[in-house]
Amino acid sequence: MAQVRVTVDGVNYADDVEPRTLLVHYLRERLGKTGTLVGCDTSNCGACTVHLNGQSVKSCSVLAVQADGGEVLTIEGLARDGKLHPVQEAFNEHHALQCGYCTPGMIMQAVDLLGDNPDPDEREVREGIEGNLCRCTGYQNIVRAVQSAAQKMKPGATADAQTPASVAGGGN
Repeated sequence: MAQVRVTVDGVNYADDVEPRTLLVHYLRERLGKTGTLVGCDTSNCGACTVHLNGQSVKSCSVLAVQADGGEVLTIEGLARDGKLHPVQEAFNEHHALQCGYCTPGMIMQAVDLLGDNPDPDEREVREGIEGNLCRCTGYQNIVRAVQSAAQKMKPGATADAQTPASVAGGGN
């Protein structure tokens, strides 16, 4: 067994884990973070996307021991004080989901994208989410949702909108 200390969604954890345990399985099975989904186990689909130390990663391709000492943000930690993150709101408003299986990972990737590029055009959104697969929507509404969230998150757009940097890596 290996010791892992990690902050997940702002809460500190210390656990013994099998060294081969994938981060996605640690999050789901040990910590109960079931919003992080297992889609393909081969890092092709992106359903398991989380933020590790402020960067999006596919948690099925990261060992839990690699996250030791790090900060992880999952879809469960994205909302603050009972209020959805602007990207979550935009996905709902723009019907950017159908079956919903890709949605948590897609949202986490979109938040990371907007942290790097706060005003992406359609091509930039499509390139920014290309490692996350959706088999239902055809992506058009996802692109619209990401662009809508970007507008809502601009400084001065709304008094309580959060910026991606304020939530990346776990935060408060």
